[in-house]
Parts: sequence; structure tokens; C-alpha cells
Amino acid sequence: MRINVYVDGFNLYFGSLKGRPYKWLNLEKMCSLLLPRFELGRIRYFTALVKERPDNLHAPVRQQAYLRALGTLPTVEVHLGSFLTKPTRMMLANPPSSGPRTVEVIKTEEKGSDVNLATYLLVDAFRDDADAFAVVSNDSDLTEPIRIVRHELGKVVGLLNPQPVPSQRLLTCRPTFAKQIRSGVLRASQFPESVTGGGGSVIRKPTGW
Repeated sequence: MRINVYVDGFNLYFGSLKGRPYKWLNLEKMCSLLLPRFELGRIRYFTALVKERPDNLHAPVRQQAYLRALGTLPTVEVHLGSFLTKPTRMMLANPPSSGPRTVEVIKTEEKGSDVNLATYLLVDAFRDDADAFAVVSNDSDLTEPIRIVRHELGKVVGLLNPQPVPSQRLLTCRPTFAKQIRSGVLRASQFPESVTGGGGSVIRKPTGW
């Protein structure tokens, strides 16, 4: 069976990659290891371009290197959402007995990726773009589109969970199968230290990854 995979980039990052030595991740290899009974169709990767911050000045450069490396994989298509950054006031966790009980912070929210993922999942399923569909996410907001594809369109749908604990709400959509993304698969799915891109350019693994 031919399978399409829909990757929630930030859910994958914060669930399986942040603070770990697996960020230089070859999505094609990871999906092949997790789905050995299937033929890979397309892999749609949903993310947003990060911006430099005082505590992480090189994040955009590292992300661009990774997106270029993904661009060398014939099955992978990258879909970009956006970031919304705005000042907002939030309650202090331990407010003082007197004085301000709130503090102004810069809040950054990633916008569009979950909607884009749900949209492409539904559209691809409606047009029979593959025989089966897998979602790499633990975001319970995707419960309804997954339920529709599984139970109203009658498709084979799998969940590949990057988080330590699966969302019980997401599991209520009763997927055909569910798997945990474990360290062994991530370790075995790394790009080489350098990747050859278009025109013979060399894409190197970012320092610290």
C-alpha cells in the first residue's frame, strides 16, 4: 500500500528532538523504518520559519540548513506557516504580597501549520492520493480531520506519536494503527554530516546538532 505522511514539525521537534542529538533528521528514513509494510508516497512537512532571538541568534541559519537538506529528499514537500509575536501580560507564578501581580512578556505563537496539515490530509484523502495516511503529531486539534478520513472516507490512517504520552482525545478517532516514535528510530534516521544539494552545493549539519 502507498502511504502519505503528514508531519507536524513543531510537535515533532518539541516532543522528540529538542535537547537531543537527533535534530538532523532524515524524514524519509524515519518514515521507512516506522512504516516498513508501506510504500512511501509523499511526505508533507509543516513548519514555520523561526526568527533570531537574543537567546538563540543562530536558530534561523540552522533551520535553513535543515530545510535545504530536506529539499534533497524526493518525497518531501515543505509547507510553511508563520509566527505571530506580540507583547502580552501574564500572571506571575508566585505573585508578591504587594506590587504588580502580572508581567509583560513577548509571546510567540506558531500559526497555520495545524490548519495546513488538516487541509492537505483531507484534500489528499478525498482525491485518493494514497492508499493510507499517517500523521506525525500528538495534537488533539487534529482529532476531527483524522476521524473524517478514517471513518467517513474509510481510509487506513495511522498515528506516529512524537510525544512521551499519547493524547487520549486523539486516540478517540480510533486510528487503524498507532506507534510511538522512539530514540532508536531517530538515531538510525540521521542525515550524514554533509549532504549534497542542488548544483553540487554542500549542506553541513549545524554545529551543536
